[in-house]
Amino acid sequence: MTSEAIRDPSKDHLLTPANSTFIIIDYQPVQVNSIASMDRQLLINNICGAAKAAVVYGLPIVHSTVNVKTGLNKPPIPQVNRVLKEFPTYDRTSINSWEDVEFRQAVEKAGRKKLIMTALWTEACLTFPALDALKAGYEVYVPVDAVGGTSVAAHEAALRRIDQAGGQMISVPQLFCELQRDWQRKDTAAAFMNLFIETGGTAGIQFSYDKSE
Repeated sequence: MTSEAIRDPSKDHLLTPANSTFIIIDYQPVQVNSIASMDRQLLINNICGAAKAAVVYGLPIVHSTVNVKTGLNKPPIPQVNRVLKEFPTYDRTSINSWEDVEFRQAVEKAGRKKLIMTALWTEACLTFPALDALKAGYEVYVPVDAVGGTSVAAHEAALRRIDQAGGQMISVPQLFCELQRDWQRKDTAAAFMNLFIETGGTAGIQFSYDKSE
């Protein structure tokens, strides 16, 4: 069996390490502790997995927090901080990060039209910048199992609104697979497997990967 030649990663219609930016907004203690749309530990596992994938595949990462400098809020949870400790954060006071100049400039500087966007809460800090990004001509991809809201209804209504505006719903495992695409891409194949193991997504599945091949 022979894989076809790798398509131009900058022009591929699917997500690739060369055409996507990863955005992570407000995974801070108050926000995480108020999530009621899914299990919080699963949410933490999934957002850490998505962030690790962005690091593994070398995506530009735009990390935003709210009200840390004002003292009204705390920095991101330790699990997220450990993954993204080498990346700057853009602190802001606006609920809508797109209305923060430094945040928007960071997205623009990355120079990529596909935005993998994660945030808490779905109904506010995800929806508002997602709608603005879509209006500005970006493509928005939301890993639905790595974002959450204050209720199931609020979360689902927000996802519907983004979807109806043209955003695309994906999952964390889909994100891993879409970025890797082929086991023959051996530079990242071992890390790809570890992403599933670390997020608990391999229940009942056995992977076999020989680095020496």
